[in-house]
Amino acid sequence: MGRGYIVDDTVEVYLSKLCEQQSDHVTGLVIGQNSIQRDFVIMACRTPSREEPLVGAGKSPDKEWISEHARQVSRMLPGGLSVIGVFVISDADAKETLASLRQLVFAVQRLISSESLWKADDNEVTDCVTLHINPKSRKISCRTFDIKDPKSLAKPADWKYQAAVCSSWSTISCCVKVDLLVPLPDNKACTKSMDECLKEGLKVWTYQIENAVCLIDGIQLPDDAELTAGQKRNARQLLTAQLLVTPAQQNTSRDVVQQCGGALSLRGAIHSRAYVHNNKPKAKLAEKILKNDVVSTMVTRVQMLLDELLAREDESKEVGTEKPGTGTVLLRTSEQFCLPHRVFCPAKANGTLCVCDYRFNDEDPSEVIDRLKEMLDVNAADHNLDTKQEIVAEIIESGESEESTAEIADVQEPKRNNYIGVAMATVVALLATAASMLYLHDI
Repeated sequence: MGRGYIVDDTVEVYLSKLCEQQSDHVTGLVIGQNSIQRDFVIMACRTPSREEPLVGAGKSPDKEWISEHARQVSRMLPGGLSVIGVFVISDADAKETLASLRQLVFAVQRLISSESLWKADDNEVTDCVTLHINPKSRKISCRTFDIKDPKSLAKPADWKYQAAVCSSWSTISCCVKVDLLVPLPDNKACTKSMDECLKEGLKVWTYQIENAVCLIDGIQLPDDAELTAGQKRNARQLLTAQLLVTPAQQNTSRDVVQQCGGALSLRGAIHSRAYVHNNKPKAKLAEKILKNDVVSTMVTRVQMLLDELLAREDESKEVGTEKPGTGTVLLRTSEQFCLPHRVFCPAKANGTLCVCDYRFNDEDPSEVIDRLKEMLDVNAADHNLDTKQEIVAEIIESGESEESTAEIADVQEPKRNNYIGVAMATVVALLATAASMLYLHDI
């Protein structure tokens, strides 16, 4: 027997509108939450059109473009929500599109997983859904593939619409204080890219988060405890969590001596949020997706800053400014940057689930609204944006109090033959609001 997908009825309305459009070939992403017993689909979003269509592509899906869209969307999803499949609206026969859908869903998941630092559990659901819809007959063909098995064959799945699928899901939020140090390469002595070094440095912190003690509403629940036990059926819960790193876990990251050309210090606090389905969820699941979100939001911000630096480098090359080779960021003394802060927005009107985006200090709210529309096809206005969960970061000028809450990057030029004692640790703080800080300092 195949998997069963419980789909919010707003998805049916959305897909029907896409079918009514004149285009005879539309692709997009399926977003929801997997569980051992059943899977939930809470929204779908079409892939934005290329400004310059791929030459010779015909009606075949543009794997590279759709995968990049999925990567961007994955960054905009809080804990518990993920890209769990793809859809295509086409008048071609469902059997004819099955092979291309298979290639597409594997390409999408491969790119998304390349950014993840989170270890997959043995019991984790690895089936992803592919959906073919005929725009005229509205006939749906639903199949799944096991993305962990390169030889996986299509399996039939049940696609069933239901009203208010996520209206009673539990919301878990927490604030995690971050204070860690990541060594950067000496570009003349190390061939590793900046991106690889940052990921490697964040893996130690990720390990600490994975093994942190999780308190939900001040209580450490047994793994198999039902999260909604003792609550009214279909009643939405708002829970607060704390992540505590024990001394034993901190000792795994004692000072080590290594050669590097600089150091990246991440300091401040980040707001994390996770959503859990209401089908008798276990405490272990809630803890897992919350921790996953903590790691994902931190990695996303660092990657976004790195992308920003690379983009500035490319702009400098265009105007003739001398810079390092492709893929290298030259770090100079006393150059500071702010990491983007997290902004939330309801996934649909009057909805209880939110998606998110990341806003740099110099960006206007309208840019966030435009991205939500382009990436997720979500219509939002200024009053829909929740900017109160994280304090807007400010650059700390030299000589100011270190107690100021900010999010800063001070970028410096690498030096040769330098050694540093690197200590990485995570400390928990209960805050009503949060701000993350990035500070790159000289050795």
